[in-house]
Amino acid sequence: MALQQRPPIVSVLGHVDHGKTSLLDRIRNTSVASREAGGITQSIGAWMVTTKGGKKITFIDTPGHATFNAMRSRGAKVADLAILVVAADDAVMPQTKESLTHLREANTPFIVTITKIDLPSAQPEMVRGQLAQEGVYLEGRGGDVTAVEVSSVTGQGIEELLELITLTADLQEISADPEGPVEAVVIETERDSRRGPVVSCVVRNGTLKVGSDIVAESNIRTRVRGLFDEQGRSVKEAQPGLPIEILGFKHLPSVGSMLTTGQVTLTPSLGLVPAPHHLSPITRKKQGFWIILKADTAGSLEAIQGQLGSKVGITFSGVGDIADSDIALAFSTRCPVIGFSVKVSKDIQKLADEENVKVYTYRIIYELLSDVEKWQKELEESQSEKIIGKAQVIAQFTHDKVSKIAGCRLLDGRITKTDKVRLVREDKNLGNVRISSLKKQRQEVDKIDQIGEEFGTYFEPQMDFRVGDTFEAYIPPKALAN
Repeated sequence: MALQQRPPIVSVLGHVDHGKTSLLDRIRNTSVASREAGGITQSIGAWMVTTKGGKKITFIDTPGHATFNAMRSRGAKVADLAILVVAADDAVMPQTKESLTHLREANTPFIVTITKIDLPSAQPEMVRGQLAQEGVYLEGRGGDVTAVEVSSVTGQGIEELLELITLTADLQEISADPEGPVEAVVIETERDSRRGPVVSCVVRNGTLKVGSDIVAESNIRTRVRGLFDEQGRSVKEAQPGLPIEILGFKHLPSVGSMLTTGQVTLTPSLGLVPAPHHLSPITRKKQGFWIILKADTAGSLEAIQGQLGSKVGITFSGVGDIADSDIALAFSTRCPVIGFSVKVSKDIQKLADEENVKVYTYRIIYELLSDVEKWQKELEESQSEKIIGKAQVIAQFTHDKVSKIAGCRLLDGRITKTDKVRLVREDKNLGNVRISSLKKQRQEVDKIDQIGEEFGTYFEPQMDFRVGDTFEAYIPPKALAN
């Protein structure tokens, strides 16, 4: 069969709070923005719209927050073209620049959409100027990048934007063969408690049908058991450009991978998720703070892992609700269990309480990242020695012909009788001692805390200190936190 025009697949990118979700709401006439926890789009979604001119467009909503760089990058590579959203009252921001990087790396053409044009503080010309500083030259400013000003509140510019999308797509001559081999890009995966593994994708070529044999990543093969469109309706087939959910997988393919039709020879080891990397408590302690991470979808999991970076170790990660196996692993490795948009049943929570395992669940990504950062900092502080006081020996006296008294001046912090102390000479540690007596004007005191204050002290054991030596009071590293 000859090639036919395919609906363009459009990725929507932009900085947080620049009106991306509201723009999409206006286009598809939904209330997603009001339902999203914390105003954040938690996973990549895709849906098809029909313009007044009868043209179809498939949108992929890539999260605008910095925490979902991996999703946004993937969305740019899946798409035929993109919408770069920039707010007229805020201009170019960090995620705007990151989005531009992804688009350039993927060589994806894009339309600049200047949002919030209805606000009194809107400065669209400032936006155009700042984009030029980033190397984005718009039409009318010496470049060929198209821009449109829109308001999600009034609807201004929405029809013009859709017309620009269809015009750009027509110029690209986007096409597909409905009877050719199936090619579909995975945009999200999840383990649904009712339906089992669910793979969301967008069909780029061919027609995906119930009963079709499909292959992912050259080693994961399945027969399509069910297809559901973006409205949740069961369908028998999905033609090019259509976003679709697939049921039938036993093992979830990677987000961003390509699904194709074809036959492969599988070995027993193929088609399985690689075994998680487990570390002993001793190894974990040497390497820092470790967690067990569960998330609702593979896209969320990947994005969170990327944002956590290398400072936080992940003993195990997976998609789905927190299970008894997670609690057992947490108990043996002394890790907290962190869940994002997942459930913890009463039985699992009871088991965690009995095993003294900490379980934390979140629906807002920034709260998760903030808490993990706080715990990481606390662990680093607990593993580092802390200097709490410093004094200098300014005189020495002999007592009972044996004991030596150090006359000192406080240089920093404070000194108490209970402190652990070490003597230092020219940055060399002479040894650790204990303060057995602390006197000020011949009166025994418990603490010296005024900078410049002079006092006398006995050290045990006796040390051969000299005038000019210093001693430091310190708190040793604490035992490692669980």
